[in-house]
Amino acid sequence: MKLLMTFSWHSLHLTRIIKQAASACFIIALSSQAQAQSLQQEIIGTSQAFLEEITAQHLSDNNINGRHSVKIGRLDPRLRLPACSIPLQASLESPAQPIGRVTLRVRCDSNAPWTIFVPGHVNLYQEVAVAVRSMQRNSVIQYSDVQLAERDVSSLRQGYILNLENVVGQKLTRPVQPNQVIAVSALKAATAVNKGDAVVISASGASMFVRMPGMALEEGAIGQQIRVRNTRSNRVIHARVTAPGQVEVAM
Repeated sequence: MKLLMTFSWHSLHLTRIIKQAASACFIIALSSQAQAQSLQQEIIGTSQAFLEEITAQHLSDNNINGRHSVKIGRLDPRLRLPACSIPLQASLESPAQPIGRVTLRVRCDSNAPWTIFVPGHVNLYQEVAVAVRSMQRNSVIQYSDVQLAERDVSSLRQGYILNLENVVGQKLTRPVQPNQVIAVSALKAATAVNKGDAVVISASGASMFVRMPGMALEEGAIGQQIRVRNTRSNRVIHARVTAPGQVEVAM
């Protein structure tokens, strides 16, 4: 009976020790988790502040108008790093300009140094040229065909145009739909002279100006050089298109 009571007392004592140890481990785990969460919040806060600062500076330095928003990506919750005894340092890892997807390098330069790469994203909203209606390939854009509308330009990989003056008069290289952004790659200069067109050839020098009839041997937009036949001399020359039906050669 005495042996049974002694065994029972030891069992209760052992159970109490196990419970105390488990409780201590649980408290340590909670403390470790809280420390990890606190460090992650510090990393995110440092990243957010740094990205806001360099984005605002980039927009100011390059005279870029528009509103922007900054978002820091989610960190791995399993991440375990020692607490940093000094303020964290952040730098832009990629790309060279803080627009769109970015990667930040955040580091601790204490006696127990570490580095982590943090994902982020900068959205930049600007008014860009968009189509008002559907247009087919080779359509020449008129003022009534386009308007300015706000878009997130950080996601426009094919380029965009901020001024309607740079769109009107251009020719589409592919169809567009209503509200679609007019991409730079979707435009080419509209043809001012077509192959076979009768043109006026102008030639000017220091003290003379000559005009003669000609025929375009190829199409061209304003500013382009094309081959033209002088219908008086039958000679083929290269001339620059200056307007519909007008080309110019230097003397």
